[in-house]
Amino acid sequence: MSERMKGKTVIVVGAGSSGPGWGNGKAAAALYAREGAKVFAVDFRLEAAQETESIIRAEGGECSSFRADVVSSEDLRDMAAACVEQYGQIDVLHNNVGIVETGGPVETSEESWNRVIAVNQTSVFLACKHVLPYMTARNSGAIVNIGSIAGVRWIGFPYVAYSAAKAALISMTTNIAVQYAAQGVRANCVLPGLMNTPLIREPLAKTYGGNVDSMIEQRDKLSPTGKMGDAWDTAYAALYLASEEARYVNGTSIVVDGGLTARCV
Repeated sequence: MSERMKGKTVIVVGAGSSGPGWGNGKAAAALYAREGAKVFAVDFRLEAAQETESIIRAEGGECSSFRADVVSSEDLRDMAAACVEQYGQIDVLHNNVGIVETGGPVETSEESWNRVIAVNQTSVFLACKHVLPYMTARNSGAIVNIGSIAGVRWIGFPYVAYSAAKAALISMTTNIAVQYAAQGVRANCVLPGLMNTPLIREPLAKTYGGNVDSMIEQRDKLSPTGKMGDAWDTAYAALYLASEEARYVNGTSIVVDGGLTARCV
């Protein structure tokens, strides 16, 4: 590895995986550590964050785990303070938490709408709210928000709340990017397309007929490449945006979807 993140401290919110295998946050945390960062791994399920920590430490990296409910302002305030107490600084905030619940405006309950908006959108607002003061105090920082191409296009099924949250995340990121640019803080998004991660298996299998293998086959066919991407594709895009190589990249979104958004049909 090139040690692109040497000397940096990275908070990864959603650093655990929702099931066996590599989720976007787990892969990003491991990659940041492999590139020399100290990782503060945050997840609602402490055991999931600790699993990521154990992988990083087994590879010789440095990582600490922290439990937080991302819709709790108090928890995320404590998260930021604990990271600074542990490592002295926050160089990168990587917001990865997300849930998927399908349905259009008629089928989606108000409870589902509020839950999806809170976890996918409000959580990022709260994390930024509590981390930005530490970044501006040092006149330095990078925020990487993991969105989705669902925020910019239809991807096969109605995800009205999820799509709304991810569209809002893109706009929120550009607002933060411009407001804080003069204070040394950058903010950018990664927009993954159809990805083969643990997150898709439980909530989406029913939408595709209830069979996981059939779902994977159908989603592979939707991609111009003939195959979905995976967590590492998202992680490498995030690594670039977090690194000094992207020091003049601000307020933009990197689409990681194998060309799906470029295709008209």
